[in-house]
Amino acid sequence: MSDLVVIAFPTEAKAEEVRQKLLAMQKEYLIELGDAVIAVKDAEGRVKLNQLINTTAAGAVGGAFWGTLIGLIFLMPLAGAALGAAGGTLGGYLTDVGIDDKWMKETAAAIQPGTAALFVLARRVTGDKVLEGLKGEGGTVLKTSLDHTKEEALRAALAGAQAAVPTPPAPAAPAA
Repeated sequence: MSDLVVIAFPTEAKAEEVRQKLLAMQKEYLIELGDAVIAVKDAEGRVKLNQLINTTAAGAVGGAFWGTLIGLIFLMPLAGAALGAAGGTLGGYLTDVGIDDKWMKETAAAIQPGTAALFVLARRVTGDKVLEGLKGEGGTVLKTSLDHTKEEALRAALAGAQAAVPTPPAPAAPAA
């Protein structure tokens, strides 16, 4: 089961820094990311998504390859490459991988202009080590699918504080 977390940051650079930390943790097998997208709201209120995977470019490259290959069969490799690239670009543009783009733009509309939000879809997490890696990064948790205890631990880690673990009350001293 995947968990979705949306964290607002004061700048796009800070959101990118945290995303790079998460990607480094993924290389260490501490977290498995399904998607990690940065949404930036400009001064006019428009929201731009900074995706990990550019499906339009990937579609164009794949389409050009297959178009060239098919074009070679019909002795028209340039025409095949052009048609394949156009078809691949269109297919890539219409493809949505990971978190829904429309939902991200609607959610990011709530952040202040000039700020950014990091959308993370995590499939698997080694909680304590990931929280330790994110300790003190700042940011405000906007939305999450985590349970309340994990959400509070995330908030505490981003703030740089120790996760609040309730301690049992000390027994009262006997009256003498």
